[in-house]
Amino acid sequence: MITTLTQKATDQQVSEMLEMYPTMIKIVVDIRRRILTGGGEMHADCESVLMDMGSEQDDLWGANWYPAEKRIEFESLINIRPRMGNRSLVIQSEPVRRAVESVARELLGGLE
Repeated sequence: MITTLTQKATDQQVSEMLEMYPTMIKIVVDIRRRILTGGGEMHADCESVLMDMGSEQDDLWGANWYPAEKRIEFESLINIRPRMGNRSLVIQSEPVRRAVESVARELLGGLE
């Protein structure tokens, strides 16, 4: 189930986001609006939800969140953006990585 977070996730929301992959949540973060969608099968699904909510694609970055370890991987197909200087699945920009991690930890990081 894809869930949109604007404030710290509840245990129930995290459980719902873990339905597709039991140890990892695919997330997309709007680094300008500081909101996050998570869950579902593909990052593109989360990206679509945020775009339907008015987010701009240039502000959206994909990652994977591992709640048990409170660890993030900055890897997603939606991150391939040659026109923005990101030619890889992995987020290359350190400021963008920091912004994605900041939002993820704020909204997901305090949960076990």
